Amino acid sequence: MREQVFSIIHNALIEINATRKEKIDLCNVDTLALYGTTGVFDSMQLVSFLAAVEEGLDDELGLEISLTSEKAVSQTISPFSSVTLLIEFIMAETQVSAPALA
Repeated sequence: MREQVFSIIHNALIEINATRKEKIDLCNVDTLALYGTTGVFDSMQLVSFLAAVEEGLDDELGLEISLTSEKAVSQTISPFSSVTLLIEFIMAETQVSAPALA
């Protein structure tokens, strides 16, 4: 399932790149900083990206996860710091909500 989540995130980045003047380098997606000092998104762009990921998770895996929930935004280490941390957050949330999918 981790590969499917990665694919959904990667596809969302490709979609967003299609609309951006300044393209996101997708060579090392795993370590890509999404938000923060070195992140590729400002706050509004991050929300759009997260909505695209949520839609992909629902459409492709039947998972309804809120990536902008209080739990997500209150983490000590933000799940939006990198793609790897976002995947880890999604995987943890799916194990909590649907252990059979893990």
